[in-house]
Amino acid sequence: MANRGPSYGLSREVQEKIEQKYDAELESRLVNWIIVQCGEQIEHPPPGRQHFQTWLMDGTLLCKLINSLHPKGNEPIAKISESKMAFKQMEQISQFLKAAEIYGVRTTDIFQTVDLWEGKDMAAVQRTLMALGSLAVTKDDGCYKGDPSWFHSTAESTRIFRRAASAGTERNRPSDGQQQRSITVGYDRLWDAKADYLKASLSVEKTLFLQHGPLRKKKKKKEKRKNAY
Repeated sequence: MANRGPSYGLSREVQEKIEQKYDAELESRLVNWIIVQCGEQIEHPPPGRQHFQTWLMDGTLLCKLINSLHPKGNEPIAKISESKMAFKQMEQISQFLKAAEIYGVRTTDIFQTVDLWEGKDMAAVQRTLMALGSLAVTKDDGCYKGDPSWFHSTAESTRIFRRAASAGTERNRPSDGQQQRSITVGYDRLWDAKADYLKASLSVEKTLFLQHGPLRKKKKKKEKRKNAY
C-alpha cells in the first residue's frame, strides 16, 4: 500500500466524507464479479476498503478485467506486468482507465489513478467498476461473465433512461411546418420592430425641426442685417 502521511484540518474532514461514501456491500459484489469475469484462480481478498485497494492497486487485475470484456485477440492491453515498481503499477492503472473510457464508460465515472494507488477515493473506484459492469451487461456481446443481477438494476435504468431521452427528443422536435411558421413569425416581428423604430426616429426628427428650425431662420436674418451695416 502506498505510504501517506496523516491528514489534518480540512483535508482530513474531506477524506472522512469520501470514505463514508464507500460501500462495503458493493465491494463484495465487485470482488465476486472480478474473480468470475477474469476466469482465473484469483485469491479472494479479506473484506475491507484497504484490502480492496491492495488487491487492485498494482493494476494487474484491472487490466485482466478489461481484457476479458473483449473477444480473444482484440484485447486492448497487450502486455500485463506484475511488477512491484510504483510507476509500472500506476501506468497499468492508467491503461485500464483509458481502455475503460474507450469501452464506453463516461469520463465523469472514471476515477483518477491516485484514487486507487494512494487510496484517496475508493468510492470513485467502485463507481467506475459499477459503470463498467453495467455497460458490459447492456452490450450483451457474450463477453460478460457472472450474474447479470449484480448490475441488472443499473443496466436496466440506463436502458430506460436512453429510451426515454430518445423518445423525448423525437416528441419535442418540431415538424418542418412548425419550423417554417416559427421563422415566418420571427421575421414578421423583426420587421414590425424596425418599422416602429423608424416611425419613432422620424417623429423625433420632426419635433426637433419644428422646435429649432424657425430659430435657425431668425439667426440667419439677424446675421444678414449685421453684415448690411
